[in-house]
Amino acid sequence: MTDIVTNTAAFIFALGVIIFVHEGGHLLMGKAFDMRVLAFSLGFGKRLFGFRHGGTDYRVSLVPLGGYVSFGGEQPGEKSTDSRDFQNKPRWQRILVFLAGPAMNILLAIVLIAFVFMVGVQVSALPDVPAVVGTVFPDSAAAQAGLAVGDEILTVDGEPVDNWDDVQFALVTSPDRDVPLSIRRGEREMDLAVRPRLVPRYEFGDAGVLPKMLPTISNVVDGSPAEAAGFMPGDEVRGVDGRGIGSGNDLVAYIEQRIGETLAVEVRRGEELVTLEVVPRDEGGKGRIGVGLSYFQRFPPGEALHQSLKFNWQITQQTFRVLGKILTGQLAAKSALSGPLEIAAMSGAAVRTSFVTLLQLMGLISISIAILNLLPIPVLDGGQIVILLVESLRRRDLSLTVKDRIQQVGFVLILTLMGLVLYFDVVKNIPSGLFSGS
Repeated sequence: MTDIVTNTAAFIFALGVIIFVHEGGHLLMGKAFDMRVLAFSLGFGKRLFGFRHGGTDYRVSLVPLGGYVSFGGEQPGEKSTDSRDFQNKPRWQRILVFLAGPAMNILLAIVLIAFVFMVGVQVSALPDVPAVVGTVFPDSAAAQAGLAVGDEILTVDGEPVDNWDDVQFALVTSPDRDVPLSIRRGEREMDLAVRPRLVPRYEFGDAGVLPKMLPTISNVVDGSPAEAAGFMPGDEVRGVDGRGIGSGNDLVAYIEQRIGETLAVEVRRGEELVTLEVVPRDEGGKGRIGVGLSYFQRFPPGEALHQSLKFNWQITQQTFRVLGKILTGQLAAKSALSGPLEIAAMSGAAVRTSFVTLLQLMGLISISIAILNLLPIPVLDGGQIVILLVESLRRRDLSLTVKDRIQQVGFVLILTLMGLVLYFDVVKNIPSGLFSGS
């Protein structure tokens, strides 16, 4: 019950902020062009509460799954002599009003992700992790394909890769399909094919491989061997006993097997390399030194903004690549579409981890909403912009009949999409035996 309350509260907060910013973009741009704004609503349906100011009703409505800005004279064919009404304004101004909502979502995503990068972020979430294998899980698809720690991945599906994110995207979106890889192992280049295993609930691929990432000490246990040896939070582990490590798993496995031995662990502390000697103690038959490991990095403001821009651009590219795979049948729509139940679950899980994690999720949702709204689908902002551009080229409005037909097609498409999303949402988040009596 507590999880349901947390999920719901986090969902309403996250979606509320994103909708407020989106609709606020439309509102501010409309006000800048002196358009008559009748209502600014968070939510749809019955008005719950609000206030009036400057001729605009600012309200919160019953259904918290969206929002809208209502302009005077907004509907095509609506007779109006007021120069401030929407249809009486130049087309370029109306285009900018439609663009302002998605633009504000993009800005929100950039600001939120930059803030997350300033506070600190898991390195694996960054776009610059090298495409070098750090961990191959036993009996995984990657292990069966012959991938090994230290392999540098050069191409995936014949396409050059810039970073690990390119590799991960290709593997995750190719369940039960051979993914050709070109790798460099030492001085030798070779070709392999990995067939990611299908994860049934979400229908994405799992290859069982992680990138090479140097772990960072996140915490040191009081009274532990690590505390006595001088380990400090923030130390980046570079190697142990003269051996390089590919991941935290490598370090843990090495320490577990050396109870009572003196180990020389090399760490990077700021700009300095420090070697610390530590003796693992016996805990349940395994060696432990008493540290927590993470893949954590923090950036100064300028670099955080730069990384945020790269991250959001990469998310945008991946979104269109996912759409392409769905349209060509290479990826199930179920794996890529998230509805209110799943977003609520993700929001609750994020806020239980940390508020910063929730902000990161909000950034991802915000850029996704911007992309969705810019698609040339009637009813959405992108569809309205296309209509206005066509009218600008023709130098006259489309007929009301044509506009009505376009709007009807748009509504059917959106309702179909919503129906599919809700169906997938229920399938993924409601226990399979709930309706079968098992």
